[in-house]
Amino acid sequence: MTTIRQIMMGLLAAFILFGSGYLIGQSPAAPIHFFGAAAATPEQAEEAFEPFWETWQLLHERYFEQPLDDQQLAEGAIEGMLATLGDPNTRYLSPQAETAERQSFEGEIEGIGAEVTTDETGAIIVVAPFEGSPAEAVGLLPGDILRAADGVELTGLDVGEAASIVRGPAGTTVHLTVQRGDELFELDVVRDIIRVPSVRGEMLEEGIAYLRLSRFANDTAEELHTILEELLAQEPKGLILDLRSNPGGGLGTAVDVADEFLTAGPILVERFGDGREELFEATDEGLAQEIPMVVLIDEGSASASEVLAGAIRDRERGILIGQLSFGKGTVQTWQELTNGGGVRITVARWLTPDGAWVHEQGLTPDFIVALPEPGNEEFNDTQLQAAVDYLLGRPVSVTE
Repeated sequence: MTTIRQIMMGLLAAFILFGSGYLIGQSPAAPIHFFGAAAATPEQAEEAFEPFWETWQLLHERYFEQPLDDQQLAEGAIEGMLATLGDPNTRYLSPQAETAERQSFEGEIEGIGAEVTTDETGAIIVVAPFEGSPAEAVGLLPGDILRAADGVELTGLDVGEAASIVRGPAGTTVHLTVQRGDELFELDVVRDIIRVPSVRGEMLEEGIAYLRLSRFANDTAEELHTILEELLAQEPKGLILDLRSNPGGGLGTAVDVADEFLTAGPILVERFGDGREELFEATDEGLAQEIPMVVLIDEGSASASEVLAGAIRDRERGILIGQLSFGKGTVQTWQELTNGGGVRITVARWLTPDGAWVHEQGLTPDFIVALPEPGNEEFNDTQLQAAVDYLLGRPVSVTE
C-alpha cells in the first residue's frame, strides 16, 4: 500500500507544481459566449470612463514616485473591474500565470517538479519532489520550506504566485533559499520539462481496482482509457475512482471520462445566462459500464470532479464515499489578451442529470467518512478502506 500512502500525501496538499499554475474547473477550448449586445461600445462609454482617465492623468502628473508602470496600472484596473462582479472564478491572469495554466492543461510544465502546499504562516512547503525531477536531483525533501527564489521572498504568497516566480524555461537556473529544520541553505536548480500524468492505477489486495485522477487535463481521457484496459484485463471485483483533492479542469475532458463509466444518457446540462441549455450525454461505448463502483470525494473535489461524481450518483452507477465536496457549479471560458495575459469569464452554470446545482452546496456522500487527524502513527486511509469494504460486501465504518 506504499503507493496509496504516497498518493494520499498529495491529497493533503494543494496540487501545485513549481512550473505550473492550476486552472480550476475551466474549459479552455470553449468559445466565448456573448448574451445580447454589449452594454456599451468604447465611444458610448466615454462618460463612464472619464473618471478613470482623470485618475490616470493625475497619477502620472502628481504621484510622488515616478515613473509609473503603465502595465501594472492597466492590469490593476482589469483586476478591479472583474472584482466588482463578486465572482472569484471570473478573474484576470498575468502573462506568466496565463502561460503556466495553459501548460498545466498540456500535462507538461517547465519548472523544478516539486509538489507544494502552504501552512498557516504562509510558508511554501515541499510535499514531495517528483521522481526523476530536478527538485529530486538536488536533494529537496518533503517538509523543506522554500523561503526565496532568485532573491524574491516566497513566504506569504499564495501557491500560484510562488509557482510563477520559481517556474521558468527549461535549461535556466533558479536560485532557492531553503529551510530544513533550523538550517537555512542555498540551492541552484536547473529547470526542466516535467511530464505530469493525471491518472494513476493499480490493483489493490482482494481484487479491487484503484484509479486516481488528480485533474482533468487535455490527455486525461486517453490516459484513463489505457489504464482502465490494463486493470479490467485483471478481472477486478470492483473499481474505486479516487477524485479527492481533484480541483477540476476541462469540461470536455470530464464528459469524456464520464463516458467510460456510464451507459447512454445524460451527464450534465449547461444553462447559459440567456436561458439556453445544452445537454451532454454518454455514448454507451465506455469500458467500465457494469463493474461495481465507488467514487471517493472530499472538500477538495471541485467542478469537473463534481460533474463526474454527480453523474455517477444521479445515474445510480455507483456510490460516493468521503466528505462533502467543494461545491463549484459554474463553467468558465478563457480569452487571451494582447499583453499575453488572459481573463477567465463565467459563462454558464452546470446541473447534474437530476437537475441539481451543486454551487456552494457540494455533493453529500452516501457514506460520510473522515480521514484520521495527522499524527505520528502510520497513516490509515479510512476512506479508501471504506470503499474496499463496501465493494466486498462488508460493513462500512462511517463518521458520526
